[in-house]
Amino acid sequence: MELRTRTFWVLFFLLQVLAGPAEPAENLEFFLPGDYLLGGLFTLHANVKGTSHLTILQVPKCEEYDMKVMGYNLMQAMRFAVEEINNQSGLLPGVQLGYEIVDICYQTNNIQPVLYFLARTNYFLPIIKDYSYYIPRVVAVIGPDNSESTITVANFFSHFFLPQISYSAITDQLRDKLRYPSMLRTMPSASHHIEAMVQLMLHFRWNWIVVLMSNDDYGRDNSQLLRDRVARGNDICIAFQEVLPTPQADQVATAAELKQLESIVRKLKQATARVVVVFSPELALHNFFHEVLRQNVTDIVWIAPESWAADLVLHNFTGLQNTGTFLGVTIQEVAMPGFSEFRVRRPEAQPERPPNNTPRATCNQECEACLNITKSFHTVLTLSGERVAYCVYSAVYAVAHALHNLLHCSPYHCAKKTVYPWQLLREIWKVNFSLLGNQIFFDEQGDVPMHLDVVQWQWHLRQNPFWSVASYYPTQQQLKMVSNISWHTYDNSVPMSMCSKNCQQGQKKKNVGIHPCCFECIDCLPGTFLNQTADEYECQSCPGSTWSNRKETSCFKRKLAFLEWHEAPTIFVAVLATLGFLSTLAILIIFWRHFHTPMVRSAGGPMCFLMLIPLLLAFGMVPIYVGRPTVLTCIGRQAFFTLCYSVCISCITVRSFQIVCIFKMASHLPRTYGFWVRYHGPYVFVALITALKGVIVASNMLTTTINPMGHTDPEDPSIMILSCHPNYRNGLLFNTSMDLFLSMVGFIFAYLGKELPNNYNEAKFITLSMTFSFTSSVSLCTFMSVYNGVLVTIMDLLVTVLNFLAISLGYFGPKCYMILFYPERNTAAYFNSMIQGYTMRKD
Repeated sequence: MELRTRTFWVLFFLLQVLAGPAEPAENLEFFLPGDYLLGGLFTLHANVKGTSHLTILQVPKCEEYDMKVMGYNLMQAMRFAVEEINNQSGLLPGVQLGYEIVDICYQTNNIQPVLYFLARTNYFLPIIKDYSYYIPRVVAVIGPDNSESTITVANFFSHFFLPQISYSAITDQLRDKLRYPSMLRTMPSASHHIEAMVQLMLHFRWNWIVVLMSNDDYGRDNSQLLRDRVARGNDICIAFQEVLPTPQADQVATAAELKQLESIVRKLKQATARVVVVFSPELALHNFFHEVLRQNVTDIVWIAPESWAADLVLHNFTGLQNTGTFLGVTIQEVAMPGFSEFRVRRPEAQPERPPNNTPRATCNQECEACLNITKSFHTVLTLSGERVAYCVYSAVYAVAHALHNLLHCSPYHCAKKTVYPWQLLREIWKVNFSLLGNQIFFDEQGDVPMHLDVVQWQWHLRQNPFWSVASYYPTQQQLKMVSNISWHTYDNSVPMSMCSKNCQQGQKKKNVGIHPCCFECIDCLPGTFLNQTADEYECQSCPGSTWSNRKETSCFKRKLAFLEWHEAPTIFVAVLATLGFLSTLAILIIFWRHFHTPMVRSAGGPMCFLMLIPLLLAFGMVPIYVGRPTVLTCIGRQAFFTLCYSVCISCITVRSFQIVCIFKMASHLPRTYGFWVRYHGPYVFVALITALKGVIVASNMLTTTINPMGHTDPEDPSIMILSCHPNYRNGLLFNTSMDLFLSMVGFIFAYLGKELPNNYNEAKFITLSMTFSFTSSVSLCTFMSVYNGVLVTIMDLLVTVLNFLAISLGYFGPKCYMILFYPERNTAAYFNSMIQGYTMRKD
């Protein structure tokens, strides 16, 4: 801060030394007397390598540089606005606005005009403590055009609260009102220009771009803004960026600069990116585009910022239309009636300016060739329409409206009084008026929210060289296409500029390299899907009840699989169950009618009904295996069938044990046998086995859920198999293991009694039924251990039905056959003879 203050006072001292060169010239285009003077800073001559000659006590000679037609056009817009205000009665009646315009030579001549505008008419700038009531030469300043010059002069004008309205500087630094409180502008800020470019790229799906920038604050700041913007979205990537060399003042490139340009253009030709954004003043691009034309670059989409979006000199390059498609982002076009004629009209004679004490004139208010050269561009300027010129025009009107309010003007009269800069600045912030169809007011950052146009360069005769194809609205942050673009391609198709083509639906991205725009596409596997709104780089798993095929963006509900009546396996098992039910019912009737016969009593007597009734109920309850599982059907499958089967197996086991005891152990253990008969040992055994099985089933059901669950079919993942619970198989295996143990015990006892009389020899039948039960159960356990598909349910039901059939037909069938077809053997005499024969053989 101390260095800045010292520099400020040194410059004041320089003002006294350089007082002579500040004298306005006799050129009437640069000076108009009036009650209140406006200062104007424009670039009429261009010198890209110019600096503020702080080490040379001399004002640079601007006429030594090339004339800039657009700069003179903007100066004429200020003169046009001032004369229009002076000639109309509605604004500032009775007050004449004047102007003092200085050529800043792009960046070469910034400080001298600042001191000139701040000084009084006698070129004296006092050093005082309080400038609140100091009156400078001008009440406000319009300009300059580029950002660097604007920042330079804004640092001075802000100390005096002298209103400054820039018509073309876009840098975001000027939005800081703490540093630049008196700086306003009629051009949207750089952030809006960058956003318009980004939305244009997104609209055409360009995500692979090249950035070229000039070696100055303009190039560095704007390229950084673009990098920050694309980094936030991760939808546009910069393939590479290069710094363009700054040419000499005479635009003649050195050997080193030519080599650097050649390298940049060659790299550009070899790159896969075909969209190039060039942040540079137009003066630094002449040599670059000469090299582009020399190397015959033909397929580029050039995106131009405000600095050269509508530059007539570059547009006039021969053959430039063959290098590709040119798109620029610039301020909207506004028709200014009468301005085209005014631009090429010579100024009328004006009253002589006030006398002064310095005879020397300044070269910064001379441009003898300006009018003639502008006339040569008059046609193309007229076709181009007024864009930045309207920003100058609206800036003058903003000052006029503020001055109108400050002077308390009526429709016929204004109270002329002393106007201090801070008073006028306060009123400028408040203005809100309509001008040629646009509402002019300043937002919190001091910007007028004018919308931007995306223009395409045209080279057809008698056509607007900068045709509007889209509009960007800063308040809405939205880009709207308004016209078709004529692409410089073979079939007028939109050029492609993508590091990687967009993935197809259902394909995730896998980054390749460091750029998020460079990736390879990988199909989402079955059972996963790609939710692009959530994550484009990872496929998400489908929820448990849904599934997806390969390359899907959503999941579908799985097909539910369970036993249904129309299926062939279900019908087959239902037929077997019906056969078992009918045969068991017939056996029950036969045994009930022949209950007191020796054949029934030898089969077990009342215990036969203890087996037949559960068998009959089990066959009748087979339908609970068919249909969608529910809590009740799951309970029936896990509890009812296994209990019925255990009752039957335990009855057969105890029957086998009882036969062996009767014929072999009764004589050896009479007390034990008596105890067994007295306390109904067979029924106690069956009850204990049934109770134990009930405890096992209940504990299994309590430790695992009984709600129906689904699991994926291993053969077809799109099918979900409904079963009772995830541990259904484990519980079934555990229950079956107990039944297998009882079957083995019954088989052993039956085998031990194989030598008993034929009427009491149950070994063959029990062995047959137990062997079948054991084999089927082992087969079921093996099948369930290696397979988890829908056939598990049908196999479980089939084995259950077959086991019950083995007991019903294998154990009771032969008894019924003897009762029905050999009644002579179902007598007490026959059984007694068989027992006597067995006893005699044993003796």
